[in-house]
Amino acid sequence: MKRLADFPTVLMALRNLRRNRLRSALAALGIVIGVLAIATLGIFGNVLQLAALDSLGGLGNQVIVSPNADAGADSLTARDVAEIQRVTEGRGTAVPILSDGAVVSGPGGTSSFGTVYGTNDPGALFEAEAGTVPEQHRQGALVGTELADQLGIQVGSVVEIAGNDYRVIGVLAEGESISPVQPDDAVVLPESAFAADDYDQVVVQADSGDQARAIADDVRDRLNAREDRVSVLALSSVLDQIDEFFGLLNQFLLGLGTVSLVVAGVAIFNVMLMSTTERKGEIGLLRAVGVQKEDILRTLVVESTLLGVVGGVVGVLFSIGATLVLWYVSPIELEVVLDPSNGVYLVVAFGFGVLISLASGLYPAWKAANLEPVEALRD
Repeated sequence: MKRLADFPTVLMALRNLRRNRLRSALAALGIVIGVLAIATLGIFGNVLQLAALDSLGGLGNQVIVSPNADAGADSLTARDVAEIQRVTEGRGTAVPILSDGAVVSGPGGTSSFGTVYGTNDPGALFEAEAGTVPEQHRQGALVGTELADQLGIQVGSVVEIAGNDYRVIGVLAEGESISPVQPDDAVVLPESAFAADDYDQVVVQADSGDQARAIADDVRDRLNAREDRVSVLALSSVLDQIDEFFGLLNQFLLGLGTVSLVVAGVAIFNVMLMSTTERKGEIGLLRAVGVQKEDILRTLVVESTLLGVVGGVVGVLFSIGATLVLWYVSPIELEVVLDPSNGVYLVVAFGFGVLISLASGLYPAWKAANLEPVEALRD
């Protein structure tokens, strides 16, 4: 195994850097800041993207089918619903929904206006915060958490809607903000509580995002074959737009970090240029005793590269610390912070920092290696 003493060029470069510790430290500090900027901005943007897609990922499986008002349709018929259910069969669940608005009265005479949904299959769409959400809804009411808090409703309470009393069998968990079906201020009743026969929309809960896209295309082909009678919204398309937005945000943040690293490269260029000017006599003496141009060039390039390596390592360590601080002070899950894709930004930032340092040292090294010994010693 080779020792450091077997690399005289590295030892000489280290010695030269130690001779001007403060200047070397300031040059490496520029690389630290640049690597820190690229790595942290890239990781922060990636973490936000992963957290958003993780929290909204389930919605990518939903398809919303509603009547196309522009075509004069104001409801979905039982035949439309049956066609949608045939298209969905084996790939997910299609839930027809009736909807209306009504004044909801709770215990103690409190009341508020809320959305009333009618469905016999709430288990495919909603989750319970308290009580239960039945697979087949035949009686009772499910109340959204916001409306329950406002009216002081608990499981077992009785609510009055349009002169009818319903016993609350469950309080629904909070819904996702981009879903058209919002349970927070709503009451879910059985379909039998509605007088209408036609439906206001059908929510398809597919088994995967790809299945949701395929179902959306099939529904358009079947129901809109002659005219656009229905509007089909695949929420996966919304998630794709969110993903695209965060991709652009990441590129913008990385661009900002790159600018700071390029500025650091200019600082190293200046440090190396000053160093070669100050060491002109030393370089001339080395050339006079027979040291080759390539050795001078190699030594100075190694100096600038070492500045990049040291600055890059410290910058990566600071970036890891900043990421852990982000996890500590925010509600972001640890598995999102530890996602392997974040490591790519550390590697890219480190490699870019070393590359910038190497490139910044090339010209000063070339200039020093080509000094004529006589001129260098005379100066």
